[in-house]
Amino acid sequence: MVANWVSFNVIDTERQDWARGWTALKRFTEREGHARVPYGHKEPPGPYPLGQWVAEQRRAYRAGQMTGPRARRLEKLGMVWSLADERFQENLEAARAYYEQHWTLCAPRSAVALDRPVGQWVSNLRRPGALDGHPEWKAALEEIDPDWNPAWPADWQRHYAALRELVRDEDQADVLPGVTVHGMDVGQFVQRNRQHTVWTGLMDEQRERLEQLGITPLPPEQQTPAKARKAASGAFERGIAALAQYKARTGSVGPISRTHTEVLPDGTEVKLGVWIMNQKGRRAKLTPDKLQQLAALGLNWAAE
Repeated sequence: MVANWVSFNVIDTERQDWARGWTALKRFTEREGHARVPYGHKEPPGPYPLGQWVAEQRRAYRAGQMTGPRARRLEKLGMVWSLADERFQENLEAARAYYEQHWTLCAPRSAVALDRPVGQWVSNLRRPGALDGHPEWKAALEEIDPDWNPAWPADWQRHYAALRELVRDEDQADVLPGVTVHGMDVGQFVQRNRQHTVWTGLMDEQRERLEQLGITPLPPEQQTPAKARKAASGAFERGIAALAQYKARTGSVGPISRTHTEVLPDGTEVKLGVWIMNQKGRRAKLTPDKLQQLAALGLNWAAE
């Protein structure tokens, strides 16, 4: 008799109350498309205190007081047991979208992707202790970008990632100042890091990354700005000669593959595709005489 009384007045009532909450959550998810119920929300008709009921289910789940069948029924409705995990996954999708466009998660703090402040979010996660207790978050970020939290400045990593993508199919990063990617002057980045005083101040891992792109420190005789300008001038003349030779042989000047190398009569190799890209990137800094030479060979953008 006692068992029957308990079953009827306690257990069955509890089951009915749980079923009532599940039904209200089902109505909510069908209407709203998610199961993120605000704590103060009351679901009509009634109104039923659905927000409080959902919070109680989360508490029971964390305490190990919820049966497997109930947990699975709630999960089928899209139940999120941890709101922090849900927010992380939503921001992670935005971070992934940013990486696909910029090849790095070292985004500036103002960066936005999928309408989310991904730059500030990743910056916050770099703070000491931000990932304590969440090794799975750290693993998820590293899966997208192993260098998401480098030991060197994030700005350096942004420039390096842009340079790496720019010269992906090249033997070395032969990029002149003025070539920009996403508004960053990667040519200037190369020139600056090749300077002896800067190179020696880099971490070993930074130098290794640059060397993998074929970037090495300048020899002592090329450290002075005057000699560097002279070398750049000679590079332009060699590029013009290579472009003229290519046009004479093929009858046109494009499109030229970024990987194409033209060999001059004296044996000098000119990466013509990269050279043209460099000139176009620094068009605003070219002298009228140089622009005229480029336009005369058929590069229409030089005459615009």
